[in-house]
Amino acid sequence: MSDSYSSVVKTAQEYYDSDDADNFYYHVWGGEDIHVGLYEIPDEDIANASQRTVATMAAQCAPTLTPQTKIIDLGSGYGGSARWLTKKHNCHAMCLNLSETQNRRNRLMNDDQGLADRIEVVEGNFEEIPADDQQFDLAWSQDAILHSGRREKVLDEVNRVLKPGGEFIFTDPMQADDVPEGVLEPVLNRIHLNSLGSFEFYRQQALRLGWEEVAVTDHSPQLVNHYTRVRQELAKRREELVGKVSEDYIDRMVQGLGHWIDAGRNGHLAWGIMHFRKK
Repeated sequence: MSDSYSSVVKTAQEYYDSDDADNFYYHVWGGEDIHVGLYEIPDEDIANASQRTVATMAAQCAPTLTPQTKIIDLGSGYGGSARWLTKKHNCHAMCLNLSETQNRRNRLMNDDQGLADRIEVVEGNFEEIPADDQQFDLAWSQDAILHSGRREKVLDEVNRVLKPGGEFIFTDPMQADDVPEGVLEPVLNRIHLNSLGSFEFYRQQALRLGWEEVAVTDHSPQLVNHYTRVRQELAKRREELVGKVSEDYIDRMVQGLGHWIDAGRNGHLAWGIMHFRKK
């Protein structure tokens, strides 16, 4: 673990490297895609809804996606988005992710699917992206930036590695712009954070960096849909997870998911697709 990682990032790395978290996210959360899904029906399969998020984001970037496109996926998890993009558009991707446990699964799936020559998997931290300036045409991230306590630094790094005219598309679980003080404490304590981003925060940061807003789409109800489905799936599959995920972890996850669901239903959380272009 790098000594330069912030305490919040180190906490996230230790969490995602644990056997409990790895088995939970791989077997319950969505397999290759461990991010929030876009649901068409309440009980839709998690993996299908998660892949719809990837397809929806990719459709917004369609003119940018060619065989010459170089993508960086920040907080790439198991690399499902990068595999989807490289298969559909024959482009090249760098998966940057702090969990070496997830990275090992990512590399194995890339090998199995014949994509190892187009996807580079790098252990690293998006607060200090290990890449030269102006290397990428598209920066991509799904539900990862919340884990940084220095989100401005993350966006500075995105700006640095994007080529002029490059695009940044991402999702992030966020707090509502008008969230009352203190109401998110159960959510924040669970993930060891003091705050979340917001639509307003990211728009202000884009202005600071001189980015053009391409599209910002509010899909906040999908956050509740997703966490509800994950909690349902966890309860349904609890017995088959014996020996893979500890009882204590499952109990804490059920409680934590409940906090997210309650906060989302109360209008205190937000989620959506944000798309900006570097000038």
